[in-house]
Amino acid sequence: MWTTEQLAVFLDFVRQDQLYALWWLLALRGLRRGEAAGLRWVDLDLDRRELTVTRQLMHTGTELIAYPPKSAASRRTIALDAETTRLLRRHEQVERKKLGEGWRELGPVFTGPNGSWLRPDYLTVRFRFLMRVSGLPPIRLHDLRHGAATLALASGANLKVVQHTLGHSSIVVTADIYTSVLPETYHQAATATARLVMARARKTTRNVRRIAA
Repeated sequence: MWTTEQLAVFLDFVRQDQLYALWWLLALRGLRRGEAAGLRWVDLDLDRRELTVTRQLMHTGTELIAYPPKSAASRRTIALDAETTRLLRRHEQVERKKLGEGWRELGPVFTGPNGSWLRPDYLTVRFRFLMRVSGLPPIRLHDLRHGAATLALASGANLKVVQHTLGHSSIVVTADIYTSVLPETYHQAATATARLVMARARKTTRNVRRIAA
């Protein structure tokens, strides 16, 4: 898994790639590749800054098929930050211009050159190419999803929030996979707890001294 600095280098490197907004979503919001490939404009509410995962694309060997999310928990609404929303709005403008009258709300958010749906395995191939030419250490495309969870936890997000964002059916799964790779969060939690207790102790001491006086 990349460090935060390495991820920033990658996102800067792919800034001009036509799928830049997709790489950003995978890296910061933790979508699965099939979920990103199956995303439709109707699934986005950019005014409310939300994205709803309602399906995923899979390639059967002969055709692309849209399936429901892998579990009830995978069908979810994900909050979007202002920067992600801005990138998606800009991406929408590009797609509308590219497709013209062919643009549809039920059409794909991320498309090929002719406006077609993207195969999930193409995203893996494309990512490998971009990663290789960027010169960064090799990781899997799925590791962007892991990185999104790690970043969220490191920034102080509640574990339940991370579970919902990733679409895990159990918080135990989220905890088992991700908290083990973030030992610094334990130290941060210990420090925060100590600060809270010490602040309360100092306040109590001041109150006792005031009463005694």
